[in-house]
This record gives sequence, C-alpha cells and structure tokens, in this order.
Amino acid sequence: MEKEITLEEIQNFKGKYPKQLWYLFFSEMWERFSFYGMRGMLVFFMINHLNFDEVSANLQYGASQAFVYAFTFIGGFFADKLLGYRRSLFWGGLLMIVGSIVLAIDPERFFFMGIGFNIVGTGFFKPNISSIVGRLYKDGDPRTDAGFSLFYAGVNLGALIGGYLCIAIGKRALFGDYIPEGKEWNIAFGLAAIVMIVSLLTFVRTQKSLSVIGNSPLQHLPDSKRKMYEYLTFAGSLLLVPVIITMVSKTEYTDWFMYIIGPVSLIYLIYEMKNYSAVENKKLVAAILFMFFSIFFWAFFEQSGGSLSIFAANHLGNSVAGIPLDPNSVNNSANSLFVIAFAAPLGMLWIWLNKKKIEPNTIVKFGLGFVFLALGFYMFFYTRFLGNENGVTSLGAFAFGWFIITFGELCLSPIGMSVMTKLSPQKLQAVTMGMWFLASAYGQYFAGLLGANIAEASANSNNYEKLVTYTEGYKQLGLYSLIIGILIIILSPAIKKLMGGVK
Repeated sequence: MEKEITLEEIQNFKGKYPKQLWYLFFSEMWERFSFYGMRGMLVFFMINHLNFDEVSANLQYGASQAFVYAFTFIGGFFADKLLGYRRSLFWGGLLMIVGSIVLAIDPERFFFMGIGFNIVGTGFFKPNISSIVGRLYKDGDPRTDAGFSLFYAGVNLGALIGGYLCIAIGKRALFGDYIPEGKEWNIAFGLAAIVMIVSLLTFVRTQKSLSVIGNSPLQHLPDSKRKMYEYLTFAGSLLLVPVIITMVSKTEYTDWFMYIIGPVSLIYLIYEMKNYSAVENKKLVAAILFMFFSIFFWAFFEQSGGSLSIFAANHLGNSVAGIPLDPNSVNNSANSLFVIAFAAPLGMLWIWLNKKKIEPNTIVKFGLGFVFLALGFYMFFYTRFLGNENGVTSLGAFAFGWFIITFGELCLSPIGMSVMTKLSPQKLQAVTMGMWFLASAYGQYFAGLLGANIAEASANSNNYEKLVTYTEGYKQLGLYSLIIGILIIILSPAIKKLMGGVK
C-alpha cells in the first residue's frame, strides 16, 4: 500500500511549487472556463435575446455577479464550521453543473434558474479551493506569492478559453457552419457544463494527495452526527436557490441584500476577533483595509462584463493586425491571455526581488495595481480619437488597454488572495477568504451601477455620440483609480505596522 503523504511533507516541498498546486491549477482552470464563459455571455444574451435595455442589463449583470461573490462568504463560513474545504468544493461543483445543464436545455426560459444554481455553487467552490492553496505553504514561506500567481494563471487559462469560445459560439462567430440554427446558445451554455464536470473529476481524482488539508472540522464527532450537519447544509443551500433566483431577477432585492450582508459579515468578524490576540487582531484590521480598497478596484475592472461588453459589441472593429477576431470575445479573453503570459514571470520576479531584499511590500503592490488600472482606462478613453464617424474604433488599441490593466490585476488579485491567508488565523481562513470575495461582490455591484450610469447618459444618442459618452466615463474611472493608488502608497507605512511583519 502506498504511504499517505503528511502535511509536513507537503509544506516541505523542494523547488518553487508543490505538486499539489498543479492538481488544483487544472481543477480551477476548468471551473473558471465554465464561470467566465458563462459570465461573458450574460449582458450580450440579456440585450439580444431577453430584450433587456442597456441600463437594465448592466444592473442585472451587477446583481448576478454580486450574488456570486457574496455567496463565497457563506460558502467559506460553512467550510470553516461544518463541511471542510473539500466537501464544500465538491458540493459547489455539483450545483454549478446542474445550473449549466439547466441553461443548456433552454437558456431563455430557464435563464434565472440556471443563474441561481451557479451562484450558490460558486459560493461553495471558489473560496475553498483558494484556501486549500494557502494551506500548501507554511506561515511565512516567501514562495507563497509565487504559488498564488501560478494558481492565478490557471484561473486565467480557463477564463481565456471559456471567455473566447462561449460567446463566439453563441454569436455564431465560431463554428457557425457546424451548429444547427437556433441551437448556438444551448451549445455555448452546454460547453460550460461539460468543462465543469471535468473540473470536479480532476479534483476528486487528486484530492488524496492533500493529506489532511480541507478535511471536515467535525472529525471529532461521530459519523452519524457529522453527516447530519452536512445533509442539513446541503438541504439548506438547495432551499436557498429559489430565493436567490427571485432576488437576482429583481434588482431592488439585490440592493437590500447588499445593504445587509456587508455590515453583518463585518460584525461577525469583529465578534470572532475577541478569540484572538491583539497582534492577530491588528492583522485582521489590515486584511479589512485590503478588502475595502479592493472594492474600488473591482468596481472599475468589472466593467469588462458590463459596460465594456456593450462597448465591444457597438464600438469595436473585428480585427487586430489584419487577423479577424470577435470583439466581445477579445474583451472577455485578452486580459486572461496577458495574465497567462506574465503571471509566472512576475511571480519569479517577486522571488528574485525578495532574495535581493528589495521586493515592494504588499501595500505598495496594491497601490501599483490601481496605477496600472488608471493607465488602462485612459487607453480605453484614447480609443475615442481613433474612431470613425460611425463610432467604431480600434480593437487593437482596446486590447492594449487590457494589456496595461493586466499588470494592475497581477499586482492586486493573486497577492490579495495570498495576503488573506497570511493575515488571518488558520481557523478563520475560509471566512476571511470569503470576505475577500465579498468585497469583490460589492465591486461587482457598484460595477453594475457605474455601467448603468454610463448607459443611461448615452441613451437616445447615435453611435458616435455613444462612443464619446462611454469613453468619457472610462476617463473618469481612470482618474479615480489614479487617486486611490497614490493614496494607498502614501498610507502603506501605517498599514505595514498593522501587518506585524507579514509581507
């Protein structure tokens, strides 16, 4: 019989990455194919097949994505308290498969039902696979950031393929000659279901290599009692699906949910802080500050699935350097392509700078993330001056804007996941990771509001006037990003003291 690996053996790995990271890389890659493939279709599908206007589509997009990320807090809570990372991840994957199959059967009739299952499923899947990655490393291991950067490349490899393929198939811009008329969206959503099944099978086949990582926190209880808690959690999450469907379909309910979930989760974290030392609590305060700033980043960045999706459909050409490309697919996948190309080299750069003792601290990296975001949005603004009288501008210049933003994302998002695991006590890691994604939920929510404001300002305009209005909005977002980035860098010494030596 093969000897089971221990946690110590996992964490004492040689080289740059533990082998378990590669297994999680592929599981996350296929899950993100499903998620981003579906996300990239939402606004276009709502406008062109569900007859939503641009304002309503932005609000609906913001609501659905806000619930996706808000539910990661709940998924993290149940993983910490009842299920463990592994069981939560498996259950979430099953729900996502169901949601994708429902959409594949009839995306127009069952749109909100499919979205509901996917929201609850992602809540159980997403924060817990990230938490497992964090547990592969000992506290203070300088290779942690590089590990999360590689993991983030897996996220983006899935997002690249799914983000490009799904909407291109739905629009008949790809494989149109081979797809029966009227079945393109069924196939596009069905593809998301197939790859989610591959993701879950990948995890199930490799989870034995994780030793005790992700096991249920209730191992000390009798099997019957532990299973009762698990079944109650499964049943409760199923009962939540129709509630989520109702709340997502009516965006005014989303408003109330967002007013409540953030303060409640913050109060819960403050309540948990009484169980920890002053040093640990200062680290948690630092984590909350990172969460707060990230809300603004995602509110601007996540225009990608909302207003920038509309911008791509209405204002971008269909080629780069003479190569024919679908503009919506480029909008969905260009960022992911650049992340794949530069995530690992940037991770290696952090390690090299650490050895030279000149690596910028995490707070400065956060600030730089906003600076790059600002420059990228100014590039989107600049496309106005390349447009013709019909309001159609350069797809290449637009893609270059995503190239710049990619470095901002790489300075913030993988580093953010890594620092959440470093700043939180082990027993609170999944909840803290869930709150990190909850901050993303607020970013998504505000992204929808910002996109709706831009769409509303351009109502009753011709296409050239809409180009001017949209790009003016992106210039404003670039200015706000720059101001926030500079503020974070100025505040970095004070935040560093709270972090107590965590880099």
